[in-house]
Amino acid sequence: MSSKSIYPPGDKIIKAIKEYSEELEVKGVEKQNEILQKVILKYDLSPKECVFMEKHFSSRE
Repeated sequence: MSSKSIYPPGDKIIKAIKEYSEELEVKGVEKQNEILQKVILKYDLSPKECVFMEKHFSSRE
């Protein structure tokens, strides 16, 4: 199954991490999960990429 994307392989996860970091600086850690979900949807991350982002960047509530 070939997934078509406007981003080269690996590029969208890098952009997602960068945007997440920038948004986190502006909005603060209290909005961490909200920012994470926004970035995951914006970059249409794969299930594996979503798990990676959630594992490394979601707050533990």
